[in-house]
Amino acid sequence: MLAMGDNLRLALGTFLGNPLRSLLTLLGIVIGVTTVITMMALIEGLRLKVNNDLSQLGANSFQVSKWPSGFGRVNWRMYAKRKDLTLEDVRAIQEFCPSVGVVSASDTEGAQKISTSSIETRPSVRVTGATAEYIDTSGISIAAGRFFGQVEAVDGRQVAVLGLDVVETLFPGMEPLGQEIRIKGRPFTVVGVLQRRGSFLGMMSMDNVVLVPLRAYETLYGTVNSVGLAVQAQSPELLTKAQEEVTNLLRRRREVAPLEPNDFEVRTNESMTETFNSLSQVITIASFGVCLLSLVVGGIGILNIMLVSVTERTKEIGVRKALGARKGRILGQFATEAVMMSLMGGAIGVGLGYGLAFLARWMLGFNTVVPGWAVALSLGMSSGVGLVFGIYPAARAARLDPVEAMRSE
Repeated sequence: MLAMGDNLRLALGTFLGNPLRSLLTLLGIVIGVTTVITMMALIEGLRLKVNNDLSQLGANSFQVSKWPSGFGRVNWRMYAKRKDLTLEDVRAIQEFCPSVGVVSASDTEGAQKISTSSIETRPSVRVTGATAEYIDTSGISIAAGRFFGQVEAVDGRQVAVLGLDVVETLFPGMEPLGQEIRIKGRPFTVVGVLQRRGSFLGMMSMDNVVLVPLRAYETLYGTVNSVGLAVQAQSPELLTKAQEEVTNLLRRRREVAPLEPNDFEVRTNESMTETFNSLSQVITIASFGVCLLSLVVGGIGILNIMLVSVTERTKEIGVRKALGARKGRILGQFATEAVMMSLMGGAIGVGLGYGLAFLARWMLGFNTVVPGWAVALSLGMSSGVGLVFGIYPAARAARLDPVEAMRSE
């Protein structure tokens, strides 16, 4: 224990005696650990954000779409050949799927400008056309006014429900209900305002949206080719049964052969979470790859500086060995210096990673969380690199002949 204390004291003295040289040596380790801590904080924060956003859709909801969701290369031409989902499918699900409580249809057009007589938004608003049941299946709620009703949806009346981002842009300090907005030059009366929902994955605002009846939407953008369906089961316990009923019904209506795969996509909260988790795993592996490369670079720096240190302190080593220090003591001294140096680099990297994580929280608008295992693993990897790359210089110091070492200048 006393020997360990002496080794730590000597290592700290070496670090403090050459702070700039030591910090430059540790730059690779600092960069690697900072990268891991920052990326893990972002991924963990996104994971919590995804779970929270998806939970708003309810535990007994799922979506049906013509198009797939996910990441990577997608053969869109192949999926374009699928039959469209239509309002006839909505009516069939309502009639023939007893486990289904509510089903809605919707379609969205992005990058739209919304205006009043005096103000116009940027071309970033999403205009969504939906059936009246959309309020029950999408996880949204009304802050003021109302959602459009069944009669308004069927008749395609020009009424609109606004997200708070649109309200704040078009009606700052004003009451939006009853006001008129224009979408592609056509007038719509504001009948409701949505509760604030924040951003999805910290990237896309869920409040920069305008909801209109689907038939009114078709007068703006043409007949919808394929709608997206949002289905809510009668209860969470009937979710699986509702999925089976909807899947079987759509396969019959679309004449899919018994052994053929579905020509539509069914997505639940769990499947979307799994998709995100698969992406986060790829990012995690890539982050640790960058970290490992940086740690190797940092380890080479430690190897170099420890060899220089052994050369500079040859006479000191000779004196210590002449006074009775054994090879193990000398080996432990220089190995401790290498590990402590790399561990300091890891600690600096952890501190910088926390700082960047808090900066990302402020910039992206969602909580970033640094998992404890990432801190422990980063520090363990950095100290391991110090030990691996510090063994050779330490062994070289331990093998020095005391008489020859004391003769050196």
